Amino acid sequence: MNIVEQLQSLDTNDIGRWPLLFRSVLIVIIFIAVSVGGSYQFVYRSKAKLLTQEEAKEVELKHTFEAKQERAANLAAYVEQLAKMKVSFGAMLRQLPSRTEVPSLLVDISQTGLAAGLEERLFQPSGEIKKDFYAELPIKIRLQGSYHDIAQFVSGIAALPRIVTLHDVSIQPDRQSGGDNLVLDVTAKTYRYLEEET
Repeated sequence: MNIVEQLQSLDTNDIGRWPLLFRSVLIVIIFIAVSVGGSYQFVYRSKAKLLTQEEAKEVELKHTFEAKQERAANLAAYVEQLAKMKVSFGAMLRQLPSRTEVPSLLVDISQTGLAAGLEERLFQPSGEIKKDFYAELPIKIRLQGSYHDIAQFVSGIAALPRIVTLHDVSIQPDRQSGGDNLVLDVTAKTYRYLEEET
């Protein structure tokens, strides 16, 4: 009897009577199937989730690395830009008056109005308002004059060597004079760097 005939004559209900060779082969096949199934279930599936997490972490680390590499590649440009910003910041600080220069700046603002031909009706400096690293000094101003005189005043304020900004601008016809004159109500603000006090 050859092997093919023996296979055909095997009774699947009575495995115990099979020849030793076929029983051994069946046991090996079952062992391999159980080993492969168990390995898949307990090793591969449990590690698959960990593998997915590690792959996601790898992608994140690659992005982080690329971002840091890009910053490192541009470090020289950033250092140069920082140096320029320091120079620019120093130049801007020089435009802020020190505590001792504020009175002369107030005189300059007042003189700018008078030089423009405006009549000064109110010039009222308020107390300093301290911010993060600077102090703000608001000055309420009311001036009366022509449109061109007001424009000359604003131009003169912009030309001052110190930083002065104009806020809450209100221009109305002068009811008292009844002519072409206007009344300018404005809050001029100058700023002082606070580091000198610390």
